[in-house]
Amino acid sequence: MTDLDRLLAFAARSRTDDGFGYLGSDGSLLPGRPQETWIVARMTHVFGLAHLLRRPGAGELAAHGVAALRRGPLHDDANGGWRSSTEDDGKAAYVHAFVLLAGSTAAAAGLGEDLLAEALEVWQERFWDDDAGLAVEEWDAGWTRLDGYRGANANMHGVEATLAAADAVRDAALAERLRGQALRTVERVVHGWARERDWRLPEHFDAGWTPLPEHNRDRPADPFRPYGVTVGHQFEWARLALHLHAVLPGPPAWLLSDAVDLFDAAARRGWAADGADGFPYTLDWEDRPVVRARMHWVLCEAVAAAEVLAAVTGEARFRELADRWWAHGEERFADPATGSWHHELTPSGDVASGTWAGQPDAYHLAQALLLRNPTVRGSLGAALR
Repeated sequence: MTDLDRLLAFAARSRTDDGFGYLGSDGSLLPGRPQETWIVARMTHVFGLAHLLRRPGAGELAAHGVAALRRGPLHDDANGGWRSSTEDDGKAAYVHAFVLLAGSTAAAAGLGEDLLAEALEVWQERFWDDDAGLAVEEWDAGWTRLDGYRGANANMHGVEATLAAADAVRDAALAERLRGQALRTVERVVHGWARERDWRLPEHFDAGWTPLPEHNRDRPADPFRPYGVTVGHQFEWARLALHLHAVLPGPPAWLLSDAVDLFDAAARRGWAADGADGFPYTLDWEDRPVVRARMHWVLCEAVAAAEVLAAVTGEARFRELADRWWAHGEERFADPATGSWHHELTPSGDVASGTWAGQPDAYHLAQALLLRNPTVRGSLGAALR
């Protein structure tokens, strides 16, 4: 049985002098990788949540992550913001969304508000496009050149981080504005693009937000920008719509109905799409599997979305799916040697590394554990607080 305390012990092994590193398949630091901001930020978030649960040592680890993000080599002291890694000076929305999430959770956990304030300022000034109601994707190191690509993945985590920030800031008017931004993004992505395509959510866009359905067809297993429909992201968007629904006064009815429809489409089209149990990483636009590998994060997000839907709707079918999928994860993905889950499997259940090496971090699995029988708020930090 996967246990939060064992998972946290596994995660603690990622500590480095400058934050947290990428863990290999044996739970030790994977050599040869640069320090990566998304890893540091996600681990900081996890330890911040654990501190809210009063887990011993978690507060010190979260504070270590906050200090690394504020003063370590990933922070760009000259230009502001955060480098993607110690080998990549680019300023990516995906990375900054996780820094904002880490800062929000740290503030909720009583570990200071400076990281939240700085990350929120950068997000609002550099990434949030108020005309589009969406976030742009990536700048160069000096914030002088904006890449023409736009992506749903960064916007999804931007919604997650913005909702967490709204729960953590002290200014009620600012919190209302942030939730309004999250609503605009969810409305455009879910209520717009996904609904219009019968709940097949496009991931990739040009600078004018025209969908690019063939993007990365030649690199379909890209870890951050795969070709086609990404099943796990549909579950994440469905869950985020429910977190948003929980905190808006008089929320629009479509937030709940769209969450159900998007979840149902992902579950129906994704599970065993190639005849083997589990969810493939991606499908094409006719619901045929493209990358058949099973990713642990996809199953974690399916469980989390089912749990939140069960809590919000009271429907037993969502609880049954959450329990069945969790049991599948414990049988197939759980690694008794590390206390975490294998990151990637073949359709037959063998450990694989076609997209991901090792067991990088604890973010998805920790959140899935904490969202079992959840109290639904705008963010996990608010629910635990």
